[in-house]
Amino acid sequence: MTAKTQPKTKSRILAAVHETSEDLHRLGFIDKRKQQKIEALCMEPIPAYDSARVRALREQLKLSQTVLASVLNTSASTVRKWEQGEKQPSGPSLKLLDLLERKGLEAVL
Repeated sequence: MTAKTQPKTKSRILAAVHETSEDLHRLGFIDKRKQQKIEALCMEPIPAYDSARVRALREQLKLSQTVLASVLNTSASTVRKWEQGEKQPSGPSLKLLDLLERKGLEAVL
């Protein structure tokens, strides 16, 4: 397996499970849907984003709250509430924030 396809896993054991399942999928013993389920189970959970982390990410990307909201397909008031600590991002917004932090703005545009 190449380092490019290696996911960030919870443990060495899950990394070995993932590598084995990839090989089995490549050889035709595991279908695509089953492989996707295994990959989801092997991945580390997305970390929580508190108000400081959301603000720091937005400032790092040099975006206004309105533009970040547009990128995340949410409202500016939601981003404002995240940054004020009234709410915390969840679901697709949380995944997109993680993607923005890891890969940059180009990954979601």
